[in-house]
Amino acid sequence: MKKNYFYSTILMVLFFSLSLSAQDLKQVPKTQEASVIEGLNLYPNPVSNGKVYISTKNDLEKEIIIFDLLGKKVLQTMISSRELNVSNLSPGVYIIKINEQNATATRKLIVK
Repeated sequence: MKKNYFYSTILMVLFFSLSLSAQDLKQVPKTQEASVIEGLNLYPNPVSNGKVYISTKNDLEKEIIIFDLLGKKVLQTMISSRELNVSNLSPGVYIIKINEQNATATRKLIVK
């Protein structure tokens, strides 16, 4: 009988701590939302020749960060032209984050 109370107490403490952490996440205020990049065009996707072209309405300098699906940063660079070399990436699916001035966009990028 003591074992049942012990396990019940442990489970109650675990659930209580999980509910507190879930409430903490709900109460985090959203910071300033980044604006969307106007006229963003990412091609070709899927990539087979090792080059991706990124064009926008303003065509300003862009910071490019590419993550694998586990969230590990695999490439970070600045480009002033439209061309991005991704020939050193292994074939697979990636997330590409593009920052231009105060605007940000994320897209799925497939490398063949």
